[in-house]
Amino acid sequence: MKPLVLQSDFGYVDGAVSAMYGVATGVHPELRIHDVTHNIPPYDIWEGSYRLAQVVSYWPGGTVFVSVVDPGVGSDRLSVVARTSTGHYVVTPNNGTLTHIEKLFGIEELREIDEHFNRREGSAHSYTFHGRDIYAFTGARLASGTITYEQVGPSREVSELVTLPVLAPKIEGNALTGTIDAHDNRYGSLWTSIPRTFFEEAGICHGDYVRLTITHNGQTVHATSLVYAPSFAHVEVGESLIYVNSLDRVAVAINRGSYANAFHLGRGNSWHVAFEKVEK
Repeated sequence: MKPLVLQSDFGYVDGAVSAMYGVATGVHPELRIHDVTHNIPPYDIWEGSYRLAQVVSYWPGGTVFVSVVDPGVGSDRLSVVARTSTGHYVVTPNNGTLTHIEKLFGIEELREIDEHFNRREGSAHSYTFHGRDIYAFTGARLASGTITYEQVGPSREVSELVTLPVLAPKIEGNALTGTIDAHDNRYGSLWTSIPRTFFEEAGICHGDYVRLTITHNGQTVHATSLVYAPSFAHVEVGESLIYVNSLDRVAVAINRGSYANAFHLGRGNSWHVAFEKVEK
């Protein structure tokens, strides 16, 4: 018996999430069911992909994740279960949701869900709630040990995995470049793709000032110099800083404020960042 962890863009304003819980519990009443989040913005596959990668490595090996951000439900997109190099399983449409997990951790095997065998009884004529009828059902069967991974369905080539375009961070001369991959949604920090080790390679230490430039679709929309600090406590309330987030990536924030809202900044591959040490 392994944990079952659910994620979706369903929100909590109706019974969709509860229905998924009900189907999973019906497979095995002793299943331990948990959530990543159900507040992924509607249809936002990129955000769903990032949030999975944010948490997967903290769960025990064998944990089964079900991620349903599925604007193509009812189309010919595949339903799959991926086995990651970390020993976890992800049940999801093959639509890009596995992008960041594949990039950061690796995927060792991919199986297409046999929807005749792994589908909630009585749902054959339902085409719009695969999260309940196929993904929650299959995830619960796999987590409970009702089926093995091999019984999910036929093996597919990992090369068939659909991924979203991801730009690798780079060191270009004195500049460290990357993208704003996500916001720390509750607090409005900018989480970039640039690893902490890039700052070390560039000789940027705590207390140094760093020039930040943000471009969107090639146009500069924000530029300033900020201090690189260990934590929010090292700057005054309302002051901005550069810090290292919980994923060991460089981030930008306002102490007790929202950097994203203050400067109207988004996230994704069209939002680029560059950091350069301000020489004294």
